[in-house]
Order: sequence, then structure tokens, then C-alpha cells
Amino acid sequence: MTLRFSVLASGSTGNAIYVETNKQRLLIDAGLSGKKMDELFTHINRDPKELDGILVSHEHSDHIKGVGIFARKHKLPIYANQLTWQAMEDQLGTIPIEQKFTLGTGVVKTFGDLDVETFGVSHDAAEPMFFCFHHEGKKLVLATDMGYVSERIKGTIRDADMYIFESNHDLNMLRMGRYPWNVKRRILSDVGHVSNEDAALALSEVIGDRTSRIYLAHLSLDNNMKDLARLSVEQVLKQEGMAVGEQFELYDTDPHTPTALAVVS
Repeated sequence: MTLRFSVLASGSTGNAIYVETNKQRLLIDAGLSGKKMDELFTHINRDPKELDGILVSHEHSDHIKGVGIFARKHKLPIYANQLTWQAMEDQLGTIPIEQKFTLGTGVVKTFGDLDVETFGVSHDAAEPMFFCFHHEGKKLVLATDMGYVSERIKGTIRDADMYIFESNHDLNMLRMGRYPWNVKRRILSDVGHVSNEDAALALSEVIGDRTSRIYLAHLSLDNNMKDLARLSVEQVLKQEGMAVGEQFELYDTDPHTPTALAVVS
């Protein structure tokens, strides 16, 4: 039995993650157009019609833009917590009642041979949550849009085999950039996004002996760059006594191109 995933798209312009076992296929968020979502699935040689459902983390458009149209087209169940349903329902269009399911925060729900653990995060949405995926002793963590990484979150996500982890912005690029001050203040706040440096410091506390890969995710288009994120995270981890390339590998994600389907090992 194998746990696999692909970061289909990640960044300010849209987010979508695919997770599968031999028996279950789940999509987490669909923050791009329905047409683009279909196209992303062709890149990883998977058929959206074979999905068992869509999990929604929160109602911001870069996570739900394509949820409604994609779910209707492929007749997929949608899972979200109650406050997220209330906040996003008008944006999704009409969803048949038989496709609407509630998935609470702070619970473990079993989808066939895959256990999905949800945890709340600090972000300016109704009730944002992210996910740990457990299968046959393997653990994959998806954690973005966190504002800050609390001790509670660290406890939940500690010692995973692989992480898809927010590394949203470079502090200097954000401070010097073109965004108005109120937007900068929101991003820097405890309900905004996690910087490269803060991502690395949090990772240094949760990486375990079995951790093999970290995918840096949700990079800002205007206030970050792949090379900068990777170098910043690597530098901080090195200062914390961790050897990237020896203990574990760092990987990029992209707003438009899926990562190769990876086995969690």
C-alpha cells in the first residue's frame, strides 16, 4: 500500500493538492478555473472522475475558485467545516445536497484506507483548517495559510515523513514592495502568512528522524522567489544544526506546473 501526492498548483494565484492511496483519491482545494484544474490532472496522468472527493481548507478564492464547477462537472462530494460552508456557499454556485458534506476541525475522518486529520490554523478566514494524511504508518502534512505556527500546530504536525509547508514571503521584499501598507500589515499579522524565516524556524522544531522531503508552498508572486525561499529556509535550518541534502531534501512548488507524483516514504 502506498501514499502518493502531487502539489498541482501552489501560490497566491491558486492552490490545489492531490493525494492518493491505492484505494482513495482526494483533491484538497481547487483555487484555479475548472478548465485549468482538468489540465493539471492530465500532467499527472490522473482522471478527475476517479476522485473520491474535494476537501476545502477555507473560503479564500485562491483555494475555492474552481471547487463549484469542478465538483458539478465530475459529480464529486465536497467536504468542509460548517463555517467554511457558510462563507463559501454563495461563491460556489448551486451544489446538489448529495454532494455536500461537513468535515469538522480537530477531527480524524477515515476515507477508505486513508485517515485525514484536520487542524485549525490562524488565518483571516471563517474557520481555516489544514490536514495531516495518515496511511500505513506514513504521515504527510499540508500546512499553509497559517498566520503563525502555534505550539498546538507544531504538536500536531511533528515528525511527518513529508511536508507541504508555507513559505509565503521574504520580509524585505514585502516591506519594500508595491503593496499598500494595510495589505502588508495583514500579511505580516498573526492571521496572515508565514515568512521564509518563520517557516524555517517552525520546521526546525517539527522535522523528525523520518522526515525526507519538504515542499515549500504558497509562495507570493510579488514578495518571494523560489531560489530565495529555498536559500532562506536552508540557511536558517543550517543555523539550527540541520543538514539539507543529507537529512532531508527541499523541493519547490509552482503556481502553474504540478510537482511529480511522489511516494511518501
